[in-house]
Amino acid sequence: MSGWVTVAGLGPGSDALVTPEVSAALAEATDIVGYIPYVARVAARPGLRLHASDNRVEVERARHALELAAAGARVVIVSSGDPGVFAMAAALFEALEAAPEHQQLDIRVLPGITAMLAAAARAGAPLGHDFCAINLSDNLKPWALIEARLRAAAQADFAMAFYNPRSRSRPEGFARVLELLREACGGERLITFARAVSTPEEQLVTVTLAEATPEMADMRTVVLVGNSATRRVGRWVYTPRSA
Repeated sequence: MSGWVTVAGLGPGSDALVTPEVSAALAEATDIVGYIPYVARVAARPGLRLHASDNRVEVERARHALELAAAGARVVIVSSGDPGVFAMAAALFEALEAAPEHQQLDIRVLPGITAMLAAAARAGAPLGHDFCAINLSDNLKPWALIEARLRAAAQADFAMAFYNPRSRSRPEGFARVLELLREACGGERLITFARAVSTPEEQLVTVTLAEATPEMADMRTVVLVGNSATRRVGRWVYTPRSA
């Protein structure tokens, strides 16, 4: 049996947003590898082995997937959203770089709908012009670098999408982000909090930076900040293409 590794994005939450290509890969797999809640989204079936692990062992998880494939398994590494956006595709290639003996394996990366795009669609078109995405977790990079990138993005007048804004272990970080944004962008800039998009728990609220509070975000929230031209039209938020 010839093994392979596929890194697949499961989308933001709803099964309706899983692509047919990803569904086909899951149907062919012998092994599913991933973070515990993402593996739980894959339906069990006879012969399918599930390998769930903690969220801080990404490279080890990728190494395990490569070893399984080298032994003949058909492995799908699952991520939420898109696997190339703050997710497992980069971890897989980091593991592959350190294991040249596996570089001839059949490897594919299948895109998914990432949370910021699902959230933006629910809100309207807040990312309609130039934008950037920033992971606010300081687990893998220093806080000083996060602040530097935030300041640069604000100065360049990008719309911004924030992942992992506020965890229980670092609630103070997002408060600092809001302070920095008010200083750089002013209090009237629009900010959208999109929580659990495409799930039954979905919540979407748009306020100004002056009205925003840290408690509006958690780790299931994507935060979208408009640029200086972003505005409301009815219940929608959009950034014009000419901005």
